[in-house]
Amino acid sequence: MNAARCTACLFRFLLIVFIFLAFSQPAYAQESELKRADEFEKQVVNLYRQGKFAEAITLAKEAVKLRETALGPDHHLVASSLNNLAGLLQSTGDYAAARPIFERSLKIDEKALGPEHPRVATDLNNLAGLLISTGDYAAARPLYERALKIREKALGPEHPDVATSLNNLAGLLISTGDYASARLLFERALKILEKVLGPEHPKVATSLNNLAMLLESTGDYAAARPLYERALKIREKTLGPEHPSVATTLNNLAELHYSTGDYPAARPLYERALKIWETALGPEHPKVATSLNNLAGLLISTGDYAAARPLYERALKIDEKALGPEHPRVATTLNNLAGLLISTGDYAAARPLYERALKIDEKALGPKHPDVATDLNNLAGLLQSTGDYAAARPLYERSL
Repeated sequence: MNAARCTACLFRFLLIVFIFLAFSQPAYAQESELKRADEFEKQVVNLYRQGKFAEAITLAKEAVKLRETALGPDHHLVASSLNNLAGLLQSTGDYAAARPIFERSLKIDEKALGPEHPRVATDLNNLAGLLISTGDYAAARPLYERALKIREKALGPEHPDVATSLNNLAGLLISTGDYASARLLFERALKILEKVLGPEHPKVATSLNNLAMLLESTGDYAAARPLYERALKIREKTLGPEHPSVATTLNNLAELHYSTGDYPAARPLYERALKIWETALGPEHPKVATSLNNLAGLLISTGDYAAARPLYERALKIDEKALGPEHPRVATTLNNLAGLLISTGDYAAARPLYERALKIDEKALGPKHPDVATDLNNLAGLLQSTGDYAAARPLYERSL
């Protein structure tokens, strides 16, 4: 049967630059409503970084109302607040609620600033990122391409924001399997950032991570490793050894070792990444859950099921609390935990986890999303293993 969804490579999308939390100061900030909105926006950023999404969403909604009252519904600062609110909703897995808000923000900025303004490019990137989350790559691609053209025209072909667009478009191409085209974009983005920002800038490290990720995806581990190692050195030097971005690179380098079967080299990197995220972000942040999932996956690969189970269980509790019980990342952890239970022969305990994961993904992502196909395969495999071939067959067929 098929194993649960891969753990060690989860959430690699963190490498793709996605910008929505950026604010502009209004010219008339002396007005009380605008001052309150500004303060709320600052709190929203802090709450987001702490993983306190529910509290952040409440304040983000208030900021939208305040700016609408003070400036009218079609002001570009209202669009900025809408972007923040939509981004938060996306972070909690509420894609249906986020989409019309991103779309409204885009319309406001196109009308207020013009269709070729850099802020419009940001709106397009955000909406495209949401569409990717729902698996709609065909709809996302023209948005990324339009954003790239806007930035090249407005900012010049070697601006760092152009590199961001190149990275985003390349990430989409990877998702559709077009590695050759993606590589060219990643390499161009890296050259831009090295030239404009210098070879040791943190954004260069991000670009190195992206290119390394692609090389790893194509099996070129030898070429990927020095890029990850260079990215790690840059981040440790510029951001400090305990910065969350250092943990991201440690996680990626650990994944490379994991992929090549070098578990002894991978484990301390995963463990160091986990400690950094726990210290920097708090023990209940979603990134801690990601790290727990990764470390648990490694432990399973070494046969240490007893040590892996509490990590998955802790990750599940974190994500349920921080993101809500119906977030796709909750489904991922349910799949991982169910896979562990199957490995230990506990099919009865695994089945309801697979069934719950399937329901979550169908609701959040739609019935034709690739993750739903994975869920169907997992559940069908369990049913097949228990001899229930009649129930397994339609699930396998639906997953095709």
